Amino acid sequence: MADEPFVAPGSLLVANHISWLDIFVINAAFPAAFVSKAEVGQWPLIGWLAARHETVFLRRGSRGHAKIVNGEIEALLGQGRHVAIFPEGTTTDGRHVQGFHAALLQPAVEIGAPVQPVALTYRLPDGAYTRAPAYDGDVSLLECLQAVIAEREIIARVGVLPALSSTAGLDRKAMAQAARAAIMARIADH
Repeated sequence: MADEPFVAPGSLLVANHISWLDIFVINAAFPAAFVSKAEVGQWPLIGWLAARHETVFLRRGSRGHAKIVNGEIEALLGQGRHVAIFPEGTTTDGRHVQGFHAALLQPAVEIGAPVQPVALTYRLPDGAYTRAPAYDGDVSLLECLQAVIAEREIIARVGVLPALSSTAGLDRKAMAQAARAAIMARIADH
């Protein structure tokens, strides 16, 4: 992927969210700490794995906890670590991107870290879309796992888009909108 933009150390990776597989895909390309809803920490096996990989757990709906989480994100970015977030706050089937919540972009704005849009797609070897990895709607984790296993081969594509400068005067909402627009355009192209 020589034509992909460089991902600077200490970038806030902002990605669309399709599946629990997204974490492994992003981490394989760009080792990162992830922000996840607190409930994931209680899930069997996945919660244990998440906790062992610097996952920052967020209690949704708690402004006080969001400030603590933003402090943790800021510290990781300040150490030159990538931090990955899924600002949709939920998963989709991978064909569209929901609105982005901007609050978790604030640490990048505060310290001037790059905001790196990342577009995730899952395809079959012939390039056709597959919804097998989609962990959305009423799909259970078991059903999603069975769908993934049933496919002979799934190709995860990590589309790295030009970074957004958090020092360019954009606030977190404008940056979230710009990241979402870039990701949507990349998904439409693939």
